[in-house]
Amino acid sequence: MRRVVIVVCIALIVFSCGSKKRVTSKSSKKSNRTERVVKKTEVKETKVETQTDLPVKESVVVSSNPIEAYIETYRDIAQEEMRLYHIPASITLAQGILESSSGRGRLSVEANNHFGIKCHEWTGARIYHDDDADQECFRKYNDPKYSYRDHSLFLKERKRYYKLFELEIDDYEGWARGLKAAGYATDRKYPDKLISLIERYELYKYDELVTGKTRVTRVNQSMESSHRVVKGDTLYSLSKRYNTTVDDLKRLNNLTSNNLNIGDLLVVKSN
Repeated sequence: MRRVVIVVCIALIVFSCGSKKRVTSKSSKKSNRTERVVKKTEVKETKVETQTDLPVKESVVVSSNPIEAYIETYRDIAQEEMRLYHIPASITLAQGILESSSGRGRLSVEANNHFGIKCHEWTGARIYHDDDADQECFRKYNDPKYSYRDHSLFLKERKRYYKLFELEIDDYEGWARGLKAAGYATDRKYPDKLISLIERYELYKYDELVTGKTRVTRVNQSMESSHRVVKGDTLYSLSKRYNTTVDDLKRLNNLTSNNLNIGDLLVVKSN
């Protein structure tokens, strides 16, 4: 009997210890799972807070028309050059648009050269580009604004362009034709291209902001002092009609010969 009691006690002790061990293990696993869930929740919350703190980029509206975008970018510079050097802002902008492909040409992108000015006596940085000949030397600038300034100086300091500065400061038609006559471009349609750009995009309004003169006033003055060439017109007949001389007509219009083209607008009287 005594032995039976001892065996029963031992069995109870072993059973009790085993049960306790199993319960402890189960509780521990449950606790670990709970801790992992808590940690995941903390990480997730931290991540959301970090994303919330990131700066939000503002949307930028860019014109889908590259010419309009170009005008918007460089109009102020063109007006400042007009104030300083008396070159119509409309002409400067139109030349920039035409010669830089609205700022997308290689020279403008890689060299900030918006007017295709070649090296000549230039001692600064340069770039080589195929033009009239292979690999010609062109000036390279650190910023487009220096290209605009060099363009102004290029026209102002060369004698062949001096007649342009005798024109009215807002006479973009006279400037367009005068540039061609002075040899700035070889393209026969260069003046018409400039005038077309100026009138299509109303670039003359930037001249008005500088001069304070409205387009209506300028057009009226132009009509009084100009003549549109029609069939049969000659410099001699026009000189008699407007009480001037052939030489004066050639001087006012930067003509190197007596040939006239139908549709050309001639200055027949200096204002």
